[in-house]
Amino acid sequence: MITLIVVLGLIFINSGNVHAQTVESDERALLNVDEGIKFSKDSLFLMNLRFRMQNRAGFNSIYSGSNLGIEQFEMRVRRLRLRLDGYVLSPKFQYYIQLAFSKADLDLETGDIAQPIRDAILYYTVNDNFYIGFGQSKLPGNRERVISSGNLQFADRSIANSLFTLDRDFGIFGYYTLRTKSTAIFLLKGAISSGDGRNASAINNGLSFTGRLEALPFGLFKNSGDYSEGDLEFEIKPKLSIGITLSENQKAVRTGGQLGPELFGSRTLNSLIVDAMFKYQGWGVMSEYMSRSSRDPITRNDAGDIRFVVVGHGVNTHLSRMISKKSELALRYAYVIPNEAIEGLQNRVDETLIGYTHYLNGHRIKVQANIGYRWLEGLYQLENAGNSWTGMFQVEFGI
Repeated sequence: MITLIVVLGLIFINSGNVHAQTVESDERALLNVDEGIKFSKDSLFLMNLRFRMQNRAGFNSIYSGSNLGIEQFEMRVRRLRLRLDGYVLSPKFQYYIQLAFSKADLDLETGDIAQPIRDAILYYTVNDNFYIGFGQSKLPGNRERVISSGNLQFADRSIANSLFTLDRDFGIFGYYTLRTKSTAIFLLKGAISSGDGRNASAINNGLSFTGRLEALPFGLFKNSGDYSEGDLEFEIKPKLSIGITLSENQKAVRTGGQLGPELFGSRTLNSLIVDAMFKYQGWGVMSEYMSRSSRDPITRNDAGDIRFVVVGHGVNTHLSRMISKKSELALRYAYVIPNEAIEGLQNRVDETLIGYTHYLNGHRIKVQANIGYRWLEGLYQLENAGNSWTGMFQVEFGI
C-alpha cells in the first residue's frame, strides 16, 4: 500500500509538468494500430475489432522421465478471443473489451460458471504522459503475465507465473511516464482493486494495492517490444527494461489471491516481483523473480479439509535468438520453491523447454513447437517418479 501511495503521489505531483509525446511502452489497449478492422464516425467514435485463436496438439508423459509412453494427449482450441478497443465522444475516452470463448478461457476447468469477460475497462487520458483506468484488466504484475498470450514465444507461460502471478482484477488503475533529459524513461503504474480476481462478487471489505516502477535506461523499445517476447524488431541498439512490483492483497479469499480455489478463511497476501527484458540485434533475454508471503497460509474447514495460500518464490528465465528474419529459437528454465510453511503440500518443481517459432506475420500469425522436461523436488534424474516430458505444437492465427 505504501508503494501505491508513492506511485500515485508522483503521478499527481508531476501531472502538471509534462511534455506532449506519445508513449506506447505499456500494456494498455493502444489505438494507433495497423492491424484489425476499424470502424469510425468522424472524430466521435472509433472501434478497432480483432480476433485470434490458438489451436494446439500436444502430449504429456507423467509417470516418470524415463517412461516415454504418452499418458495424455492435449488437442484443443486453447484460446479464442475477440477484442474491441477504441474511443467514444473523444480520443481521451478510450475503452478496451476482450471476450473469451474457449473452455480454458471461460474458467470452466476450475469452476462451474462460465466467465467470458476477460477485460472491460475505460481509460481517460489526462495528457500524453498520464492516464487512468476504471474496470477489469491485468494488474501491473510480472512481465510474462502482462505480456499478451498472443505475444509469447512459448505455447504457455511458465510454472512460476502459474503459481505467483497477480492476474486480472477490477479496480482503479493509474499510469504515468516520467521523462528525463537523457534517453532514460521511467514508467509508474498503480492499482487499487478488489483483490478477488475477475468477475468476482462482493465478498468482504479487503482491497488489493499494487504499485510498479519500470526503468528504461536506453529509451523505448521498437513496437513496445518490452511487452512482447523475442527480438523480432532486431533492435539496432541495446534496449533494457527493469521492473519492480509490490502488492498487498488484504483479506484474500483465493489460494493465489486473484486466482485459485477459495480458501476456508481470508488471508492477507504480500507479493514482490522483479523482472527485466533485454533485446539487441535479434537476441532476447527475459527474467523474472516472484515471491509471495502470508501469515498462517494454511486454512481448514470443520471437516478438517485443507486449502492453503501458495507461498514461496519462483524464477523464470528466457534466452532467445532470431536465426532468420522469421524464425526463432528460445530456451526457458523456470522453477518454484514453496515456503517451508506449506512443505509437504506443494512440491518444488523445475522445468526446462526449448522452443522454435516461425513468424508468418509477426506474433499475429505464427507456428510454434515446444519440447520440455519437468522434474520434482530437484531430482532431475530420468528414473524419478513424477518427472515428465511434454511436447506441444501450436498455431496462432489472428488479426
